[in-house]
Amino acid sequence: MSNTSSYESKAKISTIRATSRASVKVRDNFYTVEYCEERTLPTDIECDIEQERELLWNTVNDEVDRQIEDILKSFAK
Repeated sequence: MSNTSSYESKAKISTIRATSRASVKVRDNFYTVEYCEERTLPTDIECDIEQERELLWNTVNDEVDRQIEDILKSFAK
């Protein structure tokens, strides 16, 4: 077993992916929606990976929220 606690990774993140999923119960049925998005980070400019992750999480979560709202609206008619 190797000790990796003293090793500093040389890897560079080139792609990030996030998936969001949610379920909602409407009457007697459950509806589950999911959205996944993958982004390739540019190699020619410096990126703030934490900011990129936050923006990606916001995007996928907002899309799932929108899908849930659409389901709820369709039953409110």
